[in-house]
Amino acid sequence: MLPRRRLLAASAAALALPAIGRAQLATPAEDVVAPTLGDMRLQRYRVGVIVAAEGGPCRGIYATLPVPANWPEQKVRTVAEDVSRGVKGPAFRTLGEGVEQMVVTIPSIPAGGKEHAIITFELERFAIVAPDDVSGWRIPAKPSREIRLHLGASPYVETRDPKIVKFAKQAAGDHEGWKRVEAIYDAVRKQVEYRNGELKGARRALADGWGDCEELTCLFIAAARSQDIPARTVWVEGHCYPEFYLETADGRGCWHPCQAAGTRAFGCMPDQLPILQKGDSFRDPDRPGKQLRYVAEFLKGAATDGGGKPRVTWIREGA
Repeated sequence: MLPRRRLLAASAAALALPAIGRAQLATPAEDVVAPTLGDMRLQRYRVGVIVAAEGGPCRGIYATLPVPANWPEQKVRTVAEDVSRGVKGPAFRTLGEGVEQMVVTIPSIPAGGKEHAIITFELERFAIVAPDDVSGWRIPAKPSREIRLHLGASPYVETRDPKIVKFAKQAAGDHEGWKRVEAIYDAVRKQVEYRNGELKGARRALADGWGDCEELTCLFIAAARSQDIPARTVWVEGHCYPEFYLETADGRGCWHPCQAAGTRAFGCMPDQLPILQKGDSFRDPDRPGKQLRYVAEFLKGAATDGGGKPRVTWIREGA
């Protein structure tokens, strides 16, 4: 299940946004090993926002929302744009290494009026196959700055919690490299029963012995990071799972997925759901001072005397 969200609204002047072209996430560097890809599923996915002015006019509407981006296992292209005349843009920008956002500005909407911006993407979504030989994969001794970002604590991923550190150390034992990560993975799945519930994070999941896909993912990531294994969250439609980073003997790295909840899948990913973003520690300029584990939709508008209230419908669905 996706993280619990709420609409963020603010009474503020409209934010001036410079012209931004369609952003793409960084191209893999030469020191990265591409994952082994399996079957490809071709699918279409719609993302957008509809804003209606109720009870009076609205002005200065500003909205952002995450959209699918290119990853080694996902290729994205725009196939249709449905944008009403009153919308400025949309524009696109990238947050960190893991999120592409669509930015929508609507200067004004008359009372009873409605504006919208909906983009349809075509996705080539590949399954990932586990490596044939895992003996050469090792934990990076000197990870790059970008990889080190996935070693610290993040919201609900309490990497330094003493009980999580002890749990991970005992689970890992004397194993090295791939086998060390796999031992932590199996220990998490054995320790935490899959059960739906409120978001509570890694520490409480370990203490309670149960949680859903978010808790299992949080605990695996926290435990892995406590053992200097880079790990991060992959957010897909209706679900999330972790992936971990290891290197070959010559220092080339690769992110390997694993299914924390559900059918066991370690180092591979048979699911082909649309990837919405990767990571669990983001900074959004529209939400200053907040560390976000998931970049959700955001909307604000300018205060207007006698103005109405925007009614917002977010679009995120298969097409």
